[in-house]
Amino acid sequence: MNRAFRLAFPLAGFLLALPNSAMIRAQAIASADRESEMSRDATPYADLVDLVSASPIIADATIRSATRLKGADAAGVSPGRSRFYVEADVSALVRGADGLPPRIGYIVDVLPDANGSPPRLKKARVLLFARPVPSTPGQVQLVTLDGQRWWNADDDGRVRQIARDLVATDAPPVITGVGNAFHVPGALPGESETQVFLTTANGAPVSLSILRRPGEQPRWAVALSEIVDEAAAPPARDTLLWYRLACALPAALPARSTAALAAADAAAAQEDYALVIARLGRCGRAHGATPAPGGDGGPA
Repeated sequence: MNRAFRLAFPLAGFLLALPNSAMIRAQAIASADRESEMSRDATPYADLVDLVSASPIIADATIRSATRLKGADAAGVSPGRSRFYVEADVSALVRGADGLPPRIGYIVDVLPDANGSPPRLKKARVLLFARPVPSTPGQVQLVTLDGQRWWNADDDGRVRQIARDLVATDAPPVITGVGNAFHVPGALPGESETQVFLTTANGAPVSLSILRRPGEQPRWAVALSEIVDEAAAPPARDTLLWYRLACALPAALPARSTAALAAADAAAAQEDYALVIARLGRCGRAHGATPAPGGDGGPA
């Protein structure tokens, strides 16, 4: 049987099933010029959390075939990219409540390799971050343009850990903003404590505390309860709690957070908050949440 004929039926059904798409006329993506390359290097932790958080399906798979799409089937592809219909054999399902068949199909837009040609996809081992295509068993849709990643052991291990961390009973809540801040000078010169309350998606308490004592380096910690534990410490980098803070907190303490404080106390609270931001370090996202072909968005 002719290969093109064999591909026609599953591909046509998949294209028609994609949301807001007629023969994969993907939306004109305003942010598509922010190129996100499928890298063989380890992915920044923040990007992995974004991908895992947005993906009902995460799979370790090997590409069995990749058919380049052109014309109307490649409408909306951003400049420099090439669109392929891929069939892949699933070797492990990291996440997927309803399971997956042994072989799945999906659309991917890829950047050229170092020689300016589309990369060789056949037989490549990949990590897929996707969602199911409604009423189309065996077909998935990548959650973002970089929802297909070259497999590497580091990413695989971290993705599995992140997936566990996100559903753990003690998972830190999503930070939505900064609430009130308080600053109390101590009895000795140079002694003080600042507390900054954060707002969260589920209303769970989260606060930052910064303690200064004469002759000592300032210490800060984060508390995930109403009571600040004396043994509390800053979160380790590349952990879910670190991500929640580093990737959500504003660069400076909002003026409304210190509106009730005296000017000197407000300035001290601003300085202490800046210390926390500096020690957290940059969030380190390499890519934005650019929609995948036929999609309407990525991680929130």
